[in-house]
Amino acid sequence: MKADATSESARSEQRRALSEFFERSSAEPCALVVEGEAGIGKTTFWQAACAHARENGFFVLSARGAVAEAVLAYAALADLLADIQPQTWANLPDPQRLALDRLTLRSNDDRSVADQRTVAAAFLAVLEEIAERQKVILAVDDLQWLDPSSALVIAFATRRISGPVGVLATARTDDTESPAAWLQLPRPDAVQRIRLPPMRLGALHHVVSQHLGKSISRPGMVRIHEVSGGNPFYAIELARAFEADAAGVEIHLPGTLSELVRARLDSLHSDVQEMLLAAACLGKPTVELLASALAVAPDALGRLLEEAETASVIVLDGNQVLFTHPLLASAVYTGAAPAQRRHMHRRLADIVTEPELHARHLALAATHGDTATLESLDTAAELARIRGAPIAAAELLELAIRLGGDTPERQIRAAVHHFNAGGTARARVLLDRIIERAAPKPVRAAALRLLGLWSLLDGSSRVGADLLNEALTDAGDDLVLRVQILVPLAHAQVNTRRLDDAAISIADAVRTAERIRQPQLLSQALSMQAIVTFLLGDGLDEPALERALDLEDREAPISAFFDTTVQSAVLTGGVGRLIEARDQWQAIRRRCIERGEEIELLMFAFHSGLSEIWRGNFADCALIAEDVRERAMQLGGDLPRALAPMLQSALAAYAGQELEARSHAAEALALCHRCDHPFLVTVWPITTLGFLELSLGNYRAALDTLEPWLRAAEETPDATEIFVTPFLPDAIEAMLQLGQKSEARALIDTLERNGRRLDRPWMLAVGARARAMLLAAQGDLAAATLAAEGALLEHDTLPMPFERARTLLLLGQLQRRQRRKESSARTMRESLAIFEKLDAALWADRARAELDRSSVGRRRGSGLTPSEQRVAELAASGMTNRDVAAALFISPKTVEANLARIYRKLGIRSRVELAQHIRPTTR
Repeated sequence: MKADATSESARSEQRRALSEFFERSSAEPCALVVEGEAGIGKTTFWQAACAHARENGFFVLSARGAVAEAVLAYAALADLLADIQPQTWANLPDPQRLALDRLTLRSNDDRSVADQRTVAAAFLAVLEEIAERQKVILAVDDLQWLDPSSALVIAFATRRISGPVGVLATARTDDTESPAAWLQLPRPDAVQRIRLPPMRLGALHHVVSQHLGKSISRPGMVRIHEVSGGNPFYAIELARAFEADAAGVEIHLPGTLSELVRARLDSLHSDVQEMLLAAACLGKPTVELLASALAVAPDALGRLLEEAETASVIVLDGNQVLFTHPLLASAVYTGAAPAQRRHMHRRLADIVTEPELHARHLALAATHGDTATLESLDTAAELARIRGAPIAAAELLELAIRLGGDTPERQIRAAVHHFNAGGTARARVLLDRIIERAAPKPVRAAALRLLGLWSLLDGSSRVGADLLNEALTDAGDDLVLRVQILVPLAHAQVNTRRLDDAAISIADAVRTAERIRQPQLLSQALSMQAIVTFLLGDGLDEPALERALDLEDREAPISAFFDTTVQSAVLTGGVGRLIEARDQWQAIRRRCIERGEEIELLMFAFHSGLSEIWRGNFADCALIAEDVRERAMQLGGDLPRALAPMLQSALAAYAGQELEARSHAAEALALCHRCDHPFLVTVWPITTLGFLELSLGNYRAALDTLEPWLRAAEETPDATEIFVTPFLPDAIEAMLQLGQKSEARALIDTLERNGRRLDRPWMLAVGARARAMLLAAQGDLAAATLAAEGALLEHDTLPMPFERARTLLLLGQLQRRQRRKESSARTMRESLAIFEKLDAALWADRARAELDRSSVGRRRGSGLTPSEQRVAELAASGMTNRDVAAALFISPKTVEANLARIYRKLGIRSRVELAQHIRPTTR
């Protein structure tokens, strides 16, 4: 009774889990994974659940893992797409549409190379599109036997699905880890796993009797239940095999399931066994394929199929020949002698037309690699690469390597495919083997280049630089290889702050790329040179960058670190052209989504987040940071995971949330130090911590925090772009508060000089504000006020409201100290309004305190901003535009623009009218 109650409870739990799964999948992404040992009934459960789903209005996309060794890449994915009309993806972006057409064999266009990420993004888009119209179930039987290419794409899609899609899967388990651990959804609790328990005696008796068409005696059934452990497939095989005496007392049963299955298969005619071997060697056996493989007439094949079907080994579904259980297919294949298997694969190689399957059968038929087999594997690997199946390409090349075709060139190609499919460990093993075997120097250089590049991408810049330098030594006169080494070497040198070395490396790369006339390599070299030039303080080399963009092959798969379009967007934002950079990043984002480029999406999101912070769109940046954190968790790696806390620490600092800011910054710094990208990454959390201390009035702590970066900045005094030294204004303010005037003056001089040289509004604005602070500290309030007003005029061309509010706060303080209380109050109110709008609590408190000190109530003003007010006063005093420009340290053109706004606001047309409206202030 206890066993029966336990079994009934388990079945009740299964029904409840299935009911909850269907209900939840109608509203949000969820998954039900049915686990259990071989033969326990997972497929039966899965089939019944799929039928129930269809009956209740779900659109079911189904696929089953294949036991056969010769399986086409994306075989399971093609099955999932089989019932979907091609019109569903007709409106997808071209790369995605073409990838799915190739995958479903609707197109043979190989003019462009698909990327695995593009295939995954396309499949996700199709799922989302269907889910908008109807309830969807993604049903996969035997996850453990999915072809690797399909498994990677399904994993990508399920981690990111947002629509109401249910994933129903089965997976064979042993006593350790589930083979379905890779199946994850956006919410971890959305994946439910149930394990099918053994069947009780009564239920097992019913199943056995139903399959055999006769009842088994109770003593026999008790013994079968005991030996099978309640496993229905095992029990059915036992029931087929057992023999009893007339009284049904003594029962003789084989000891293992494999013995049972082997005994049943051995009882079949040898011709039937040969036919079954052909079926087991094929991923999708059909009547036509089997007839060709066996070279028999249709009626003769029919008799063979009938005998196998009568024995319940196979079942026919149209022209498809299906094994009744995967264990039978496995037993047929493993039970055949190796020579028999090779002979059958040779036959099949002669009849299959798909290049990948042809090559796989040839390889499985061979004991060594003849030229034809190796060439077939190479061709198939290249076609798999074009279809966006790098893991299949790697498998095909590995087959060639195992057959004796272990040339260094083939090993390098296999390593690249492994790396692109996420198999980093195997990729490194293959390359290390080349280096250890003392391969020719150019080959060794190619292997070292890849190891260096991958180290760089993994966040190990110093290791990457060492490997790339070693590769360069071995590259010799191979000019293409030299450029391929020099570009990432320059990047690694930038990351380790060896900028002079980076400049030498990238100049060499540009010269060599020009010489060999390789447009894509030249594009990468020019864009990296623009980055190095920018970081050295020589500004934005727009002609070189435009040329790089013209030469770029936008369809070529390339890391975001060396993508010319991405580099252009980084530089555009880095010089403070935030609106233009935002538009560029939006275009990059669309491309990344189309291609499933996760790292590139993270770069887009991070740089967009920085831009939104500078532009004062803190709420938008908070959403971006959440997205970055989620994507980074899916992707893994220290550098991706560091990006979100960088943004979140900055947001918390602006909001005055000290504990949160410190916590996020500490998290980001820990990850940055682990990923070994000290230069271009750690600047952001350090800048945030320095700004936080400054905001709290902890000036010594602020300066101590920023001191290492100030020392580093001394190496490149011309490089004061916002993207390189965002901490500089805060460091200067802290110095002045601590009385370090001479140190501050040197930095101010540099900032203003570079701002004028490069025409950078940010440098000019914050430089003028810093100059105003210095002048005030020296007691020259009039000159300080002029400098602050000049800074405000620069802010007019700079969409950075927080920085503008800081300058207004300073101007208000200067006005109050000169007893210009009305002007001070007006300026302070404008500053406070901006800080309050931005929810910058600490700085809003400062502005309120200053406003209270002014002791002036609100009065109706002219509507002019403080900077416009000052221009109006000077112009009304009789100064020419050039005089006003000289007095405020701005250009005559800026004066003209301000006067145009002033006239419009005041409703006047001449300076005479201006003098009547404005009472000049004596300074």
